[in-house]
Amino acid sequence: MMGVRRFNLGLASSAWLLAACMSPVAAQDSVEDKREVHQVLKKIQSSAQKLGYSGIFVYQQASQIRTSRITHLLDGNTELEKLEILDGQPREYVRKNDEVSCYLPDSKTIQIEKNATQEVFPALLTSNAQSLPESYSIKKAETGRVAGIDCQTYLLDPRDAYRYGYRLCVEKNSGLLLRAQTVNTKNEIIEQIAFTQLAIGDVDKQRVKPTFQNTAQWQVENLTVQSNIHSGWVVKSLPAGFKKIREMKRLIPASANVKSSDGSTLKAHQVIQMIFSDGLAAISVFIEPDSENRTEGSLQQGAMTIMGKRHAEYWLTVVGEVPASAIRQVMNSIEFKPK
Repeated sequence: MMGVRRFNLGLASSAWLLAACMSPVAAQDSVEDKREVHQVLKKIQSSAQKLGYSGIFVYQQASQIRTSRITHLLDGNTELEKLEILDGQPREYVRKNDEVSCYLPDSKTIQIEKNATQEVFPALLTSNAQSLPESYSIKKAETGRVAGIDCQTYLLDPRDAYRYGYRLCVEKNSGLLLRAQTVNTKNEIIEQIAFTQLAIGDVDKQRVKPTFQNTAQWQVENLTVQSNIHSGWVVKSLPAGFKKIREMKRLIPASANVKSSDGSTLKAHQVIQMIFSDGLAAISVFIEPDSENRTEGSLQQGAMTIMGKRHAEYWLTVVGEVPASAIRQVMNSIEFKPK
């Protein structure tokens, strides 16, 4: 499972030190004019999709730290992007518009996902980002620097207990998101993602091509079986502001670590995935065949909450970078309504 975000990547340990050394700064201005709010949100969203940029960013979630390199450009109407994971097992994601190919050199496998969501840093805002003022009070705060670049900070304070707050640091001229910090009700940073190196401008098209060229003998797995479906599964009680932005069937490859009810290795199987978002925070619901060795319960790491539960012959998993109360509300209201 790849989580709520497609790659779930993040930020710099140095940012934690910076946050610890800074005294709290009160918001200086309230961005109350709706037109100004919409302009800021639109600029953050469009710059990540239309600008050419390349850089390294670091993600910190609880005790986990992961470093990645991203290269992005717009070639006519085609959005091209390469994301290289620099820690742990090597892997690389190459995106052309909404088709993503994941290269796994250790297993000589290419996993292809079509109609993929694009909410990867710095493109964290979703298609309904203009609705964010309904769920958050948005304020302009201090100016600062990230990766040596001047930026303007915006505070997003949640209007209810079903989402966390955010501190977004935005490059002043382009509007590109340089750092995103997730904060709890005590204003403690529980997750953050930020550039440590960044160059904005023209990017050579060759830099977004896959690093691995001799892949003719690699195994190819098509993960997306069907997009934009209506499976009959519904969430009756979503937290306010969350809307379904996608529903699909995905293929989960066979795993030796997961057993079916008869004790055999669970074969490759289809999983229904529903994605809900308030424009920034996201919740995913996964529905798949049950296996007896799974234990119901929940797990929290940083801002991420994961909950698993049986429903007749199905196993339900709800994942989201939201408080446990939001995950619980979603899980308890999942139903199947046959057509």
